[in-house]
Amino acid sequence: MLTLPRYRQSGFTLIELMITVVVIGILAAIAYPSYQEFVKRGNRTEGQAFLSEVAARQERYYAQNHAYITADADIGKLKLKNDDKSETGKYVLSIGTNDGDGGYTLTATQQFSDTACGNLILTATGVKSVSGNRAAADCWK
Repeated sequence: MLTLPRYRQSGFTLIELMITVVVIGILAAIAYPSYQEFVKRGNRTEGQAFLSEVAARQERYYAQNHAYITADADIGKLKLKNDDKSETGKYVLSIGTNDGDGGYTLTATQQFSDTACGNLILTATGVKSVSGNRAAADCWK
């Protein structure tokens, strides 16, 4: 009697493939929100650096002219690299003055979807705040 050799098929079953897809989906659902928060935190760092640069230029301007810039129309006098925008354009600067702010209030308005922290605010006295609902200390890390 002649017996034919049996060949065993190799590969994945549909169940094994579906289990792999489910595991990848669960990992992505956990990782993606963390990644988004990491990107927003990096963007906020740009805004913080931008406000620090503008504050330094305000102090230099004050040393030369005995006055701060307190109007958006005069931002050009600070000779910023991109006028009223941060380096990559993620923040737009506005300048004003409020009672007790020490001379000026700088506001970096975010141009991406950061609803938790919102806009970054820095006064001449060094007070740091945000327009969002998260604590300023969390946003100014």
